[in-house]
Amino acid sequence: MMGVMATRAESAAATRRALLDAAAELLDLGGPEAVTLREVGARAGVTRGAPYRHFAGKDSLLTAVATESWERIGDRVHALRTDPALSASEKLRGALRALIDVGRDQPHLYQMLFRQRGDRPGERGEGMERVRLRLCGPEGDPAAAVRAAGRFQDEFLAIVATLVGERSAPHYGALLLSSAHGIAGMELSGHLGPDKWRTTADELVDTLVRMVADAGGTT
Repeated sequence: MMGVMATRAESAAATRRALLDAAAELLDLGGPEAVTLREVGARAGVTRGAPYRHFAGKDSLLTAVATESWERIGDRVHALRTDPALSASEKLRGALRALIDVGRDQPHLYQMLFRQRGDRPGERGEGMERVRLRLCGPEGDPAAAVRAAGRFQDEFLAIVATLVGERSAPHYGALLLSSAHGIAGMELSGHLGPDKWRTTADELVDTLVRMVADAGGTT
């Protein structure tokens, strides 16, 4: 009996994994509008009803994709933070580029992660706590997405704190994230390039890192 239950659990996990992978592929190809439970199920090669047994709807599915994406970004930043071979500046540079790389490689996913949640009460404001609430993808299971984005935030702030101290880390962290988001957005829209501004996204990241390192008196 236990063996049968384990097999069923493994099968369900494999189906969920296939659905998430298919949803991520469709998102990359055509944005959120291209992701429907029917198309995801067809791409994953599962029965028509399978997606509905794993996800309450499209928002729930996209939130799971967003959550996994934040977890991967958080893992990457954690690896940078704990790498003894890297300087504090190199860790920060890598963390900022981790975000910008998502914008370059998966623009639809990036825009979904950083989407504007609308004019609902309590969802606008400044500071890192507001950033955490707004970087959590579409609604469906927002708590899981908030936790994943929050883990990224904690790892990122820990890196920033090594340069400017814990007290100043939220201020500089918000400055760095908003700057990186602006850089990624300008690059995505084609408004950032050496012909117009005589600089690149990577050069701007280097400048940001130097500015923060200078403010903290570290390298």
